[in-house]
Parts: sequence; structure tokens; C-alpha cells
Amino acid sequence: MKCEDESPKPHFVLVPFMAQGHTIPMIDMAHLLAKQGAMVTFITTPANATRIESTIDKARELNLPIHFVPLKLDCAKVGLPEGCENVDKVLGKEQVKSLTDAYSMLHKPLVSYLQAQSNLPSSIISDLCQPWTGDVARELGIPRFMFNGFCAFSSLCRYIIHQEKVFKNVADDNELIILPGFPHCIEISKARSPGNFNSPGFEQFSEKILEEERRADGVVTNSFYELEPLYHEAYQKKIGKKVWSVGPMFLRNTEMSAIAIRGDKATVDQKHCLQWLESMKPGSVLYVSFGSMARTVFSQLKEIALGLEASKRPFLWVIKSDDKVSDTEKLLSEGFEERIRDRGFIIRGWSQQAMILSHPSLGGFMTHCGWNSTIEAVSNGVPMITWPHCAEQFLNEKLIVDILRIGVPVGVQNITSRTMEAHEISIVKRDHIEKAVLKLMGEDKDAKERRMRATELKQKARQAIDGGSSYSNIQQLIEYVTTRK
Repeated sequence: MKCEDESPKPHFVLVPFMAQGHTIPMIDMAHLLAKQGAMVTFITTPANATRIESTIDKARELNLPIHFVPLKLDCAKVGLPEGCENVDKVLGKEQVKSLTDAYSMLHKPLVSYLQAQSNLPSSIISDLCQPWTGDVARELGIPRFMFNGFCAFSSLCRYIIHQEKVFKNVADDNELIILPGFPHCIEISKARSPGNFNSPGFEQFSEKILEEERRADGVVTNSFYELEPLYHEAYQKKIGKKVWSVGPMFLRNTEMSAIAIRGDKATVDQKHCLQWLESMKPGSVLYVSFGSMARTVFSQLKEIALGLEASKRPFLWVIKSDDKVSDTEKLLSEGFEERIRDRGFIIRGWSQQAMILSHPSLGGFMTHCGWNSTIEAVSNGVPMITWPHCAEQFLNEKLIVDILRIGVPVGVQNITSRTMEAHEISIVKRDHIEKAVLKLMGEDKDAKERRMRATELKQKARQAIDGGSSYSNIQQLIEYVTTRK
């Protein structure tokens, strides 16, 4: 008879959605589980494994029980070019649908791999956009937990929108609809709701997501209870199952979060960036970045540049390497970079965002309101200028501006999807950008109170992971799985 110490470790299988904003928090989760003594199998594909090669090497160096398993994705079978394995490699909606179909074809290879392991899996934690993993979990007879990359506030809104089909008979995409069953009155329009998979061709996929959310054994989120207790409780009650909020996960993963987990090599000299930040006054710098998926057209780049210049405030601006190089260089060659040299720093490519947001010189963040960026800002006590683009980002803006009251909206009214043509995009003008910067970075009573609330949330975030609710939740999740096994 084996003693207790010789019992097999709980074995978690993690299946992220293959997009950087979804993959990064799942890597943080793998690290958390492994640090608590669990075994982790992290499912990826060959092209995506190459992207996170430094992360894989670091996990091996730290001797963590995380096994990264690249399963071959049959791109050709769904009409995609070889190596097209990440969402940021496709532009058309048809290609996105093809990619989700390719992911679902990993069912049999994944089952075969897991059944061959000596330590059989105890559970699957998979992204809500990988609903096919519910069938895998049932075939293996293990629980499946849905990883929801949203906060509880946006998760509750999204669930009600889909479950109640609130926009079914709404002809005007901009008509405001009161969400039924929400804890308080909130109005949402179809145009600014999470509708990525509501377009023609995605109906079946959307229904499968909702069905698997109902059938999941629980939900795991990268948020923390103290940030949004009302919405955490309401979401948990609405779906009728346990919600484990275990964030902010990146704060507990300093070894892994220090790595740039990106699709291409970082082009910025991080040392030079840090030196520039060190030269600025505490709380004086505005950080401008719109995440890994957004693409900014030249006309909008120019308005941002002129708005930042007119504000006369120090700023650090990330212009991604996948924005058109010719447009970027044209903008910078028109004298802009020279004019702002003393108070502006331009990053061409990827930045070490966690490092930047934690720096004492940071005083604000102009963000697309993706949840990873939002919770990083909250955890570092940085107030925000909100510039949502798509997905649940308009809901996150409501949380930031109206509920938490730590943000200033730039005034975006319409989505900006990476699949849109330039003429379809509504441009935010320079004067709106200048006004938002001055309002956020000012010294009036509202600005000071906004910063004070942001500081209070920073303290709550650290308390949550330092023996608080999130610390307890990750332990309870492992205990739940161990008991089920």
C-alpha cells in the first residue's frame, strides 16, 4: 500500500485559445498550479510552441512539472496555409472560423496522448473558446473547468446576452438594451457587446460555447474577488456553479512573467526604455499601448501622435511591429519624433508591459481595455484612459470608468476590429485624445481621487494573492480536483 506522499500528483491539462491574450494568462496558471505541487500538461501547437520557447526553457530551468505538448494542427484540411496556427495570423472572419474548426480536430490526438500517460489527467482547464474540450473531458471521465479570460462583470454581461438572446429582435445595433437579471440597471448595445462569434457562420460555435459553459464543472477567472464582489457573486449564482477567481496571476509568477511571451522578437532595447523611465518624474508618464491584436491605421496613428504632442505630457508609446512599417516610419519621419524627443519615448515592436506599468514614473495608461492589460494596470495602481476596440472591451470600459471610477473614456463609440478596412474605422480626433490625457494626468480633485482609488485597488490585489481570496481559491481548486479523483 502506497503512503500518502507516494500518491500521484493531481494532473491538470491546460488548453488555451491560440491567441496571445489568451495564452499568456494560461501560462501564468500553469506556473501557479505547478508551484502548488500539481502536474501540468500545457497543450499547444508547433508554431505556437516556437513562440513560447523561452517560457518552455524557463519552466525547465526552474524544474517545474509543466509539460508543453505541441499537437500538430491540420491547417491544410480546413483551407489554411501551413503554420497558420494563431488567431493573429488570420484576418478574415472565414479564416477565424476555419481555425476554430482546426482546433476542434485536436480532440482525438489529445485523448490518445493523455490516455498514454502514466499519471492520467485529473481535470481539464480550457479556454471558453475551446468548447470541444468538454467532449474530451467526458470521454476521459474527468471534470472540465472553463477558463474565462474576462472579469466577473463582463462575464456576467456576456452570459446574460447569450443566454437571454437579448439582441435577437433588435434591428438597430446602437440601440441601448437593459440587461435582464443584472444586479443593477445597465444598458448595452449590440454594436459594443462581445459579439465576435455572433456573425453568420458562427452560430453553431457560439451555441457550443454556451452549452459547454452550462456543462462545465466550474469557471476559473484571472480576476480577484475583492475587485468586484457583487458581480462575482451574481455570476456564480447565474451559472449555478463555483467560480474560482485566482488573479492577478502574473503577480505571483515573477519568474515567468519577466519573459516576453510574444509572436516575434522584441525590437525595443529594454535597457534603454528603463533608463528613459528612470529619468522621468514619479507619476508623470502616460503609457500608450493597445495590446497584441489591435491594428492601428495611419490616419489614427497620426491623430494619436498629434494629440499626445498637444498634451505636452511625457509619454511612452508602443507602436506594434505588425502595424504597417511604412506608415509608422512615415509618421515618425515627419518631424514628430524629433519634436517630442525630450518627453516622449517610442517603442517599435513589443514592450515589457508588466515592467513598465510597475515603474514609479508611470502615472497613466491609455489602453484598449483588454482584460490582461486592465488587471495589470489595476494591480499596479495605474489609472486608465479607456480606448476599447472590440470583444468584451467596451464592457471592461464600463467597469473601469463607471464602477471602479479609475478611468477616463477617450470617447470611442464604435468597434475597431482587425478585420475591418481603413474606411470602415471611426477615427478618434487629436483634440479628444489631448483632452483625455490632460484629464487623467491632471492635478485637480477628480484626478487625485482617481489615483487614490487606483492605489487602494493595488493594495487589494496584492492582499488577494498574499494569503487572501485568490491564494485560497487556487488551493481549493486543487483540493477539489484531488477529492474528485
